[in-house]
Parts: sequence; C-alpha cells; structure tokens
Amino acid sequence: MRCFLKRSLIAAISLALLLLVIINVDLWTQENPEMKELRRRAQIVGLQELHAEWNGQSFQRLFNTTSFSNISYHHLVGVHPLQKKVLTVGLCSIKRKRENYLLKTLRSIFKQSTEDELSKMVVVVHLADVDQEWNTQVAASVARNFAPQLLLGRLMVIHAPSEYYPPLEGLKRNYNDAEDRVRFRSKQNVDYAYLMNFAANLSTYYLMIEDDVLCSKSFFTAIMNAVASRKGSYWVMLEFSKLGYIGKLYHSSDLPMLVQFLILFYQEMPCDWLLGHFRLLLTQNEVIRFKPSLFQHIGLYSSFRGTSNKLKDDDFQEDPFSFPDNPPADIITDINTFRNYQPQNAYSNTKDYFWGEAPTAGNSFTLVFKQAAHISHIQIHTGVEHHPEDYLRAGLVQLGTQKISNGKDCATYTTIGIFERGHFDRQDLENSTGSAPECVRILVTVGQREWLIISSISIWTKHGS
Repeated sequence: MRCFLKRSLIAAISLALLLLVIINVDLWTQENPEMKELRRRAQIVGLQELHAEWNGQSFQRLFNTTSFSNISYHHLVGVHPLQKKVLTVGLCSIKRKRENYLLKTLRSIFKQSTEDELSKMVVVVHLADVDQEWNTQVAASVARNFAPQLLLGRLMVIHAPSEYYPPLEGLKRNYNDAEDRVRFRSKQNVDYAYLMNFAANLSTYYLMIEDDVLCSKSFFTAIMNAVASRKGSYWVMLEFSKLGYIGKLYHSSDLPMLVQFLILFYQEMPCDWLLGHFRLLLTQNEVIRFKPSLFQHIGLYSSFRGTSNKLKDDDFQEDPFSFPDNPPADIITDINTFRNYQPQNAYSNTKDYFWGEAPTAGNSFTLVFKQAAHISHIQIHTGVEHHPEDYLRAGLVQLGTQKISNGKDCATYTTIGIFERGHFDRQDLENSTGSAPECVRILVTVGQREWLIISSISIWTKHGS
C-alpha cells in the first residue's frame, strides 16, 4: 500500500472574489522546486492572484514532473482500443440511494451516435464506489447490455483501488459544509482525477460528462465542428452544457496537469469550481460555452444522500437539425472592430458576438470556407437584447463561388435574400448556385449611424459536413 504523506491546507475564501489562500500542502507524490515556490507564494496570495503571476507555460512546467502512471487500475470489462481515438467520453459512477441512471446514459451515448462517429470514440466508465460487490454487479450489467461496444474497444469499465486515495476523514470544512458533504465532494475530485489519468493517452480530446445525462443526436459531430471553429485560437476548456461537470471538453494533452491539480486541491472545493480555476491558471480567461447544449441532466436524485436534484439545462436541444454545421472558414470584414468583439465570435455559436463601428454602404462581412460547402440553410441574427438598436438596417446575403487565389474572397456572388429587421433565415439553398458555395457574404446596402452587432451566423450543410 502506498504511504500517503500528511497533508494540510488552511484556506480563507472570499466568495465575492473567489480567493483561495493555501498555506501548507503535502503531496503523496514527490514535489519539485517550482511546486514549493507555488506553495510559498500561495501563503501570501490566493489562486486569483496566482493566475496573474503564473503564465500558462510556468503552470504547465510546474506539473510536468509528477506522474501517476504506476497506478494499478482494475479493468472490470472492456479492452483498450487498437488505435488512438479522436474523443474519449469519461464518466464516474457510484452507488446511489435511489435510482441509478448509468445504463440510460450509456444507451443514449451509443444510440445518438452514428457508426462512423462511434469508430472515433471510446467511452470510459470509472465505477468509483467503495462497495466492490456493487462495482462488480454494475460491470456485469454493462457487459450484458453493451457486449458489441465492449468487444470493439469502444467501451471500458475501470476501478481505481481505494489504496491510491488520499485521506478522506478529518478534512477541512470549507464553506461550513457538513463533514459528509466535504468527504463526498473531495472523493469525487479524486474519482475524476484518476479517470482522467487513465484516459490521458486514449484520444486527442477528452469529454467530461456525468452518469445521469441524455445526449443530443450526433453530439460528436457537433463537438468536432465547434473545435474546428476555434482553430487557430487558444482554449483550455470548451463547454457544451451549463450544468456542473457535464459537457466539458479538454485537450487530452492537458489531462496530466488537470489530474494533479484536482488531487492537489481535492479537499478545497467542488470539482466544477476547481475546473474554473484550472482554466484561469492556463490563461483562458473567458468561458467558451456553445449553444444549444448537447447534454441534458436527467437525474431526479443526487448521488449525495439521494436528495432531490431536478436541475435541467434549458439550452438543451435533441433535434440534430437544430445544430448548425458551421463549416470551418476564415472571416474577412472591412467593418472596424470594437475592442475584443472579434468577427469570429459571430460564427462560434457561443454567447459572444461581433461588434463593429457604424457600417457604410458597401461594407461587407465574409465567410471564406476552407472547402466548398453544400449549404442548405443559413440563419443570421444581428443585434442583442442589451443593445437592441445595433442591428443591420439594410443588407443582402450572398453566396460566392470561384474562390480567388489569395483565399480571401470569391469572384462571383449570387444574392439569396435581404435582412428583415436585422434577421435573415433562408432554407432550401442547395441549388442556389451552379457549384458548391465557397463564400457567404453579408453586404451592407445602406449606411447607418448605429453600430453593428452580428450575434450569430448559423449554417447547415446538406450532408451535415
């Protein structure tokens, strides 16, 4: 059995500022000098201040020397995939006092995915209960219900033995939480950490969900389209649900750091709060959340005490045609951009938007696709609720073909409609041009005194490409 070193942390939390002051941390893994320096600085300042002091490279270097590769997992059912996948879907499950939703969640994952999507994914379930008999029974149930996926290396069920866990008694009662609540959430942090540690080398991306969710159809494709829309921009965590630990996407290469971060601060706060601090420490300052949400919470009772928990994500949509494909594109505009309200915000399906100075007649906002797209439906909204006057008064939407050599425009455009009160929505566009469009252009036809917000551009393609 591994000998755990005694750990103690004394934290003073200001909820208004989300400050965490750490004055003493003992790891049950060997520290490097930079970790000791982090601890020394944390005696004086909180995590929020450390966000400013430690840049992303320093933080990554800090956690590069500690490894959890010597953990001996129990492989309950399933086999490793033969090759590296694109996406790992990871979830933890423990025994609940009331209904268990794990099988429903797994059915949703596989039912809502095409065969091609499943070939690029692996699902890893960490059965993290201390009751080994329960773990064995659930693993057997998974084996009975999902034998094909297990044999194809698309589903694995594991367990991290309790001897690898830090102390779960006598923990600090931050936020005046009850002792059993602190123990529950602290163990949960380590449950997720060891799940991520197992998954770190299985795929390019890692998706974190819970064991009581339903999935949207083709959620894999929607996620990959979102990743493609962020190409060239830095991100640590993309969010596809606004609830808890559901629908959080990471680069698998960041998982070793996240594992150590969760274990280092396992008793400080709930996992979703720690995830926010991790994102900030790696210098992603803004939340990047995509809408509509791809996952819906279905549990009626919490895994903690079996208390009622009827949280729902009102941004969830199950209909696959509700999700725009938004093929990868470069965005070119001659409208002056205001501050950080960049053009790509309008095409990202996030809450962000493009905001530009008052446009004049002839100004344009153009998407130049990486590859020609068979467009079936375009929807564009301008203006937002808190700036209702900053919408496009007069403009056209055009499809372009014959992309020019510099890749920044198209030679020929076909007008497909006009804006009405700042909005454009047109379907059945498959035969609007002689060849598949390579550009979509918003053309301002009359100048306006008001500034312009393009809040969203949604494009659906014929084959969902």
